[in-house]
Amino acid sequence: MTESLQPADHDWRPARFMVIAAHPDDAEFGPAATAARWIDAGSQGWLVCCTSGDQGGEDPEADPLALAALREAEERAAASIVGYAGVTFLHQPDGALANDLALRELLVREIRTFRPDAVLATDPETLFYRDGGVNHTDHRAAGMAAVDAVYPAARNPMAFPSLARSGLAAHQVRRIYLFWSERSNTWVDVATTLERKIEALRAHASQIHDFEGLAERIRTRAAEEGASIGAAAAEALRLVIIDDDEDEGPG
Repeated sequence: MTESLQPADHDWRPARFMVIAAHPDDAEFGPAATAARWIDAGSQGWLVCCTSGDQGGEDPEADPLALAALREAEERAAASIVGYAGVTFLHQPDGALANDLALRELLVREIRTFRPDAVLATDPETLFYRDGGVNHTDHRAAGMAAVDAVYPAARNPMAFPSLARSGLAAHQVRRIYLFWSERSNTWVDVATTLERKIEALRAHASQIHDFEGLAERIRTRAAEEGASIGAAAAEALRLVIIDDDEDEGPG
């Protein structure tokens, strides 16, 4: 009889990683503490937002362009707190994001430009959550587009030949980390960076109306995930290894 292995802190670290999210604030609600831990250890991170969140309000009379500008400013402030090297906004339609050829080409451009070892994205297979709720259609579309851009498009030199002609050669992403997953298999100890995640979320003032309540829920969830690996706080991810020829990252 084989004994199940006890989960442990995930200590592989990419030298460069990219987070691909549907909306401003998704990355902060998602793997921001993991990103901050990797950045503190020497990694470079880049954030890509597929939309600018122009439908992220409750007033139908609000100007969506003004809201998009506000949310981009909030995201830049949050990204600075986490420590990303930069942020790209793809300006796709909020609420109508589609995993189509145009979006995948934009993502492949970002991947071939930054050339990350790992990409983090929402788990596109999550439709319903076990504890209730539905995963937003934009989250699923962004996650699936990210996966399709990583494999096979970004690594295929014949995919999107105009990119290659402009100097963006094919690039192989080694690992995908999926967040908001119902099939987590990896836990990252974020005890030292959880508060930075919470401060980054504070930057999204247009979206968060009970910050203290949210902060308490974030801490509680991180403590529950941390118990899986004997840590004070952790984030859970679903790891998909594409290239495993090297066992160790830089950290």
